[in-house]
Amino acid sequence: MKASYFVSLLIAAAVLVMSMPVQASDLDNRIESSARQSYVFKTYLQGDDITVQSRDGDVVLTGTVSEESHLTLAEDTVAGLPGVVSVENRLQIQNDSPAKNSDAWLATKVKTALLFHQNVSALTEVSARDGIVTLRGEADSQAQKDLTTEYAKDVEGVRYVKNEMTLSAASGTPRTMGEKIDDASITAQVKMTLLFHRSTSAVNTKVETSHGVVTLTGRAGSMAEKELATKLVSDTKGVRDVNNLMTIGPPE
Repeated sequence: MKASYFVSLLIAAAVLVMSMPVQASDLDNRIESSARQSYVFKTYLQGDDITVQSRDGDVVLTGTVSEESHLTLAEDTVAGLPGVVSVENRLQIQNDSPAKNSDAWLATKVKTALLFHQNVSALTEVSARDGIVTLRGEADSQAQKDLTTEYAKDVEGVRYVKNEMTLSAASGTPRTMGEKIDDASITAQVKMTLLFHRSTSAVNTKVETSHGVVTLTGRAGSMAEKELATKLVSDTKGVRDVNNLMTIGPPE
């Protein structure tokens, strides 16, 4: 009787051990698939050559990206996926990055800052010269045009904004709901948005997203800073609502 009992225990233990790699493999496959199918990877990183390898939730990113901002965007997206324990970013920039503080560098920075806002036209053209940024393209309304100017002014390095955008023939047409965006992509977009706007770039903010609702925690320097963070996050693609729990005070 005892021998039979111990045999049963050994068999159960063996089955458990054998099943663990399979479970880990399922988790890793799910992480790698979710990364590839995320909104960020399919929209902003689709032209990049990124390999996502996960082992027990520890992810390594290898390959090349076309822009410096894509390094952070890819890492933040993967870090927000369920089951991810850590992310090691080994991505390399394929092309030479513009020299810091150059006109091309500033134009790219403004373009990135505008990229994730749902109330800014994705076709906005950006150029820069000696800190003066020029915006061209079409805006859906005067309000959208004014908002684009406001966002561009709030990028570090911008001295002045010339907005030469024209109003489209469909000006005033109601906006339609866009495609559903996964939480990991929303979190990554929000982090990049806060980073690229000068008014919030130094704010110590933690970002979490659940079903499109973004929760902000951390510390803001003033109520105005906290309210601006809420405004910027609310206008990020995919965000349904913002729960701003940030406290106000000097950095810890």
